[in-house]
Amino acid sequence: MSREDTAAINWKAFYYRLYVLAAPIAFQSLMLASVAAGDALMLGRVAQNEMTAVSLATQIQFVQNMFISAIAAAGAILGAQYYGKGDRKTIQELFNLMLRFSLTLSVLFFAACELAPGLLMHIFTHDPELIRIGSAYLRIAGWSYLLTGISQSYLTVMKVTDHVMPTAWISSAAVVANILLNAVFIFGYLGAPAMQSRGAALATTLARILELTLCLVVSSGENYVRPAWRRMLSWNRDLTKDFARQCFPLLGGSLLWGVGFTSYTAIMGHLGADAAAANSVSAVVRDLVCCVCNGIASAAGIMVGNELGAGNLEKGRLYGIRLKNISWLIGFGSTALILALTPLIVRMVILTDKAHSYLTGMMVIMAVYMIGRCVNTVTINGVIDGGGDTLFDMYSLAVSMWGIAIPLAILGAFVFHWPVLAVYSCTCLDEVGKIPWVMHHFRKYKWVQNLTR
Repeated sequence: MSREDTAAINWKAFYYRLYVLAAPIAFQSLMLASVAAGDALMLGRVAQNEMTAVSLATQIQFVQNMFISAIAAAGAILGAQYYGKGDRKTIQELFNLMLRFSLTLSVLFFAACELAPGLLMHIFTHDPELIRIGSAYLRIAGWSYLLTGISQSYLTVMKVTDHVMPTAWISSAAVVANILLNAVFIFGYLGAPAMQSRGAALATTLARILELTLCLVVSSGENYVRPAWRRMLSWNRDLTKDFARQCFPLLGGSLLWGVGFTSYTAIMGHLGADAAAANSVSAVVRDLVCCVCNGIASAAGIMVGNELGAGNLEKGRLYGIRLKNISWLIGFGSTALILALTPLIVRMVILTDKAHSYLTGMMVIMAVYMIGRCVNTVTINGVIDGGGDTLFDMYSLAVSMWGIAIPLAILGAFVFHWPVLAVYSCTCLDEVGKIPWVMHHFRKYKWVQNLTR
């Protein structure tokens, strides 16, 4: 594409479509993060141990979501390209593939939560009281894990087939229900028993039931792609190979990232209840602020994938460059936002004086971390993955997180006994440190490829 062709691209239409796709996804991400924030704030009003135990227990669902997100991401990458090509039949077969894999995983995580919740909690803490509270939470919340994979498959297919807004409303309805039910069952409003952490688990399970019900109802409408239930056990060999080629590197990257983040939580959890509590609050803030970059990243994958699948390779490349540049603006904006919110957040939560001190330091460190997090999320998980170059994410995580950040955090916490904030800084090194490598790989343009058959 010449400079004249580049200038001929309707950038106003580009920004409008980016807004149309990213805004609902960012809002959906914000609503989902609000559940964790609601749990933390409400349980924080009950007792610090209740809040900390639930924060640790939900790491199990975090790990499950790494598997589910890899399946959904592989479906989204191929689905966006096939939708750009106009092939709805293949998207339906992708839907079946996603459901088969996600259902299998959901059953395994459900069984682990029901049969060995104490063993799972022991991974994150040795505190008997935290293990007791967290185990009770997992026995109830485990039922929601059965439904997550199904609903996420539905929501992914809706997103890549231009039904982004309904997915935002479905997730929002589930989140609002979750927060309201949290209040009812945690504090015992409306005549319900005050169940504290177990109430949060029950609210989560009921919200997931609502979410799946809404997915089934909404997707029954006209122009929606639905699974082919009669062909659920049949396999398209070529499509399965293409799906596996995308899914396994994504799964490797998701596991490296997910287990790595879980390791960060476990390391901070073993530094004491105050460090674990402060880390729990900072994690909630991080997830809330990341909503914008998550929305842009998802939109980037769809927009770049649509153009590449339609055969417009140069246009897809130029879209990717523009989206990468936008990610820098989001990163610096997120840094400023966290610094501005730090005094308010520290005052909002009920913690010990030492935990308050830790939280203030963590927020400042996280503000710098957000630059790398936003740039890498949009560039890698949006643009590069959108073109099917999914191996790079796995390699970068293996080096930056598992080769540098985690070993440093472990050595700092258990060998050299560094201060809590020094150990926390180690857990934030990976995103900022790999930015030069990400930019170098991006400019190779290996991600500019049409994946459709």
